[in-house]
Amino acid sequence: MRYRKHPQDSAQSGAPIPTGSAPRTVASPAHRHRAVASTLARLTFAFALLLAAVGLFGVMSYLLSLSKHDIGLRMALGAQPGNIVGLVLRQGMQLIAIGIGAGLIGAAALTRLMASRLFGVGATDAVTFSSVALTLAVVAFAAIFIPARRATTVDPLVALREE
Repeated sequence: MRYRKHPQDSAQSGAPIPTGSAPRTVASPAHRHRAVASTLARLTFAFALLLAAVGLFGVMSYLLSLSKHDIGLRMALGAQPGNIVGLVLRQGMQLIAIGIGAGLIGAAALTRLMASRLFGVGATDAVTFSSVALTLAVVAFAAIFIPARRATTVDPLVALREE
C-alpha cells in the first residue's frame, strides 16, 4: 500500500496516510442502538411469523382430523380432491381474512403508541400495512394448504367405518 502525507499534516506530524482506502467512520452509540433494535425487531417478526404458521398448521390439522368423516363422505359421493382442497382453503382463508382485518384495525387504532418505536417508517405507512398483511396471508395460505392437501388422501371407506 502506498502512503502519502496529508498536506495539512506535513508540517505538524509527518505521519503517512494510506492512499486508496475509504475513511473509516465510527458509528455513534445512538446509531448502534437503532441497528440493534432494528435487528431485534426483524428477528421478533420472523419468530412471530413462524409461530403463527406452526400454530395455524396445527389448528387446521386438528380441525381436519375432526371432519375426517365429512371429507370421507364427500369423497365417497364423488367429490374430486381439488374440490376438497378448495373447500378447506376457502374456509381457512375466510378466517384468515377476518383475523388480518381485525389486526389492521387494531394496528391503525394503536398508531400513536407505535409511532415512537418505529425507525424510518411512519406509523400509518400504507406500504408497511399492506406488505405485512400480504406476508401473513401468504404464510397462512401455505399453512392451510398442507393440511388441506393431506385431507384428500383420506380413504372414504375407512372414514365412513370410523363413525
